[in-house]
Amino acid sequence: MADSELDTIRAARMAQLQQQGQGAPVGMSGANENQAKQEEERRDQAEQMKNQMLSQILDQQARARLNTIMIAKPEKAQMIEGILINMARSGQIRGKLGETELIGLLEQVSKKAKQSTKVKFDRRRSNLDDDDEFLDL
Repeated sequence: MADSELDTIRAARMAQLQQQGQGAPVGMSGANENQAKQEEERRDQAEQMKNQMLSQILDQQARARLNTIMIAKPEKAQMIEGILINMARSGQIRGKLGETELIGLLEQVSKKAKQSTKVKFDRRRSNLDDDDEFLDL
């Protein structure tokens, strides 16, 4: 085949793929694109519900503190949000929590995290860690 024939075949195939995907990248069909949009809508809806629930649980100062923690330590803030939502669903929270109650909850979580965090150094491998090699210089 000549180069011009290959170019025309490639151009036709690219046009066909663009029409199928309506400008979507190659490998992304219309069905996958719709599923991705639906998944994104579900995530947005879940995020809105979470924010609405947290605004009902926390007062403004506690919400501001939680947002500050979200910036510094996102994993810890997400864990606290989950705990707060579960407490509200189970009926353990009656009214709005203030900043002092949130601080108390944060301290409890920090104590549990400190107890579970443990670092162990294993220094029995003397063959791998030989400092005597510098003495030969």
